[in-house]
Amino acid sequence: MEFFRIKHDIPFMRYGKITTAISALTFVFAVLALVLRGLNFGIDFTGGTIIEVAYQHPAPIEQIRSVLDKAGIHDATVQNYGDSSDVLIHLPVRAKDNGKGQSSEVVMAALKAQDTSVNLKRVDFVGPQVGKELYDNGALALLVVAGGILLYLAIRFEWRFALAAIIANTHDVVIILGCFAFFQWEFNLTVLAGVLAVLGYSVNESVVVFDRIRENLRKMRKASIPEVIDNAITATMSRTIITHGMTETMVLAMLFFGGDALHNFALALTIGILFGIYSSVLVASPLLLMLGVKREHFIKQQVKSDVRADGAQV
Repeated sequence: MEFFRIKHDIPFMRYGKITTAISALTFVFAVLALVLRGLNFGIDFTGGTIIEVAYQHPAPIEQIRSVLDKAGIHDATVQNYGDSSDVLIHLPVRAKDNGKGQSSEVVMAALKAQDTSVNLKRVDFVGPQVGKELYDNGALALLVVAGGILLYLAIRFEWRFALAAIIANTHDVVIILGCFAFFQWEFNLTVLAGVLAVLGYSVNESVVVFDRIRENLRKMRKASIPEVIDNAITATMSRTIITHGMTETMVLAMLFFGGDALHNFALALTIGILFGIYSSVLVASPLLLMLGVKREHFIKQQVKSDVRADGAQV
């Protein structure tokens, strides 16, 4: 099905070096953000207590920090959550605290003394051992999924295609992590699930484009390699618009209307889908040219089959 039929091939490869350079700069920026700022791990990974409170007026963030400091809670993270009247307080694991009740009671007592209109909305507690296990298991899940994708690409494609797809998929994941590190958005289990989903989504787009390129290399015998790639990308453009457009519509609905629980998950998917399209078309494909892909890499087996065992040409 083609809702968007494009009659002439779009010369994507003409700008391949420019788009790859932009991608490389973005990748370096993301790595620097991860190294210098680091991920803002949520309670799922670090352990501790999350307390959400609501005021009947815009919350005085600085006053809340001052009140908690006077109450002896010096290591609390206080930030707006949702609208200006909701506040999220993150308390790291404390040696004296054996559950969520003790921390929340101390915090609420201090806040009530400052403003009686404050209301407790929820309290979540994760112990340090559980947080470490979740962190380790999450990292293992990411490695296993990435390793499985690498193995699939290595078996499915010629090594130049596999390497280009691997670099493009790695690019997408690092960009997502870099955005979360730079803006210090909370990275929790739902975000990790989004990253894993993007890995599969991105590799699917690369496989579709690469399959068409591989098919064109056998069919378009007189065309140059850049022309073959441009034709493959243009031919799959209708599918790309429909698939990614519908997926992005659903994800944006979760982002804007799904509430706080789905916000960061949808945010990771939004970034991943946008960069997944970009990397599959404007990163992975130009990398094929840089890696020196040739038509002979795919038709040499057919040529050999036309030669008899005694060396005579059929």
